[in-house]
Amino acid sequence: MSKGHLPRILRLVTAVTVGRPTRPYTRYMVIDMNLSNLLPPKRPDAPAIPQPSLSRLPQYHHYLVELEAKGITRVSCSVIGRDLNCVPVQVRKDLQYTGIIGKPKTGYSVSELILSIETFLGWNNINEAFLVGAGNLGTALLGHERFSKFGLRIVAAFDTDPAKIGQWIHEKAVLPLDKLADIAPRMSIHLGIITTPGEVAQAVADEMVKGGIQAIWNFAPVRLKVPPHIIVHNEDLYSTLASLSWKMARRFRLPVQEEREAV
Repeated sequence: MSKGHLPRILRLVTAVTVGRPTRPYTRYMVIDMNLSNLLPPKRPDAPAIPQPSLSRLPQYHHYLVELEAKGITRVSCSVIGRDLNCVPVQVRKDLQYTGIIGKPKTGYSVSELILSIETFLGWNNINEAFLVGAGNLGTALLGHERFSKFGLRIVAAFDTDPAKIGQWIHEKAVLPLDKLADIAPRMSIHLGIITTPGEVAQAVADEMVKGGIQAIWNFAPVRLKVPPHIIVHNEDLYSTLASLSWKMARRFRLPVQEEREAV
C-alpha cells in the first residue's frame, strides 16, 4: 500500500440500551470496523503473584473496609494477622505485591491500603460483561448489585430459550446467543460469564472467542478448550461443595471414632 492511500476506516455509531425503557442505560460508541478483537491484546508487565496470596487480598480488603467504617486510620500487619488468623510475615508479603510499603511502627494507612488493593485487583476499572445462560444461577448473578463495587457490570444476558429471549431480568435484556459474536466487538466487551449446563458450555465458549472475548468466568462443570491467550477462571461449585461435605463428615465422625478408640 502506497503512502497517501490509507485504508478507509468505516466508523459506525451504535446505541445499545441495557436498562428498562423507563430508566434506560444507553451506550453510544464509535466502532472502528477495521480493528479486530480476535487478536490478543498486548499485556502490560505485571508482578507475578501466587494464587494463595491473590486469594487473600479480597479478605484483607473486606477487613480494611470494616476498619475504615469504624474510623480506624492506620493498621499493622501484626493486627491484620491477629484478627484474620494469618501469619504477619505472610500478610506483609501479600500486601507488597500491590506495591504499597508500610512504615515502621505505624504500619499502613487504611485508606491507602484499600486503594492499593483495589488498584492491583483492577476493581477501580469497571469491566462490562456478557452473561450466557439466563437460568437460576445466571439470574442470581444478574441481580447481584455488589459486583459493580468490584469492577464488574453485567450489561446483557444471552440464551437459546425462546421463552427467555426478549425478556428483562434485573433490568438486563436477554438476547439470542447467535447475536453475541456480532455484538461483543461492537460494544468492546472482553469478559464473558458462562452459567449454562456443562454440555453446551464449550459451544458458548467458542462463540465468545469468536466475538473477541478475552476472559471467561466459567460456572459450568467442565474444563473449556480455548486458545492460549484466553483467560479462563473456573468457578467449580461442585468441588467446593465436595470439600465442605467432606469436612462436615469428618467433623461429625471424629467424636464417634475417638469414643471407639477410648473403649
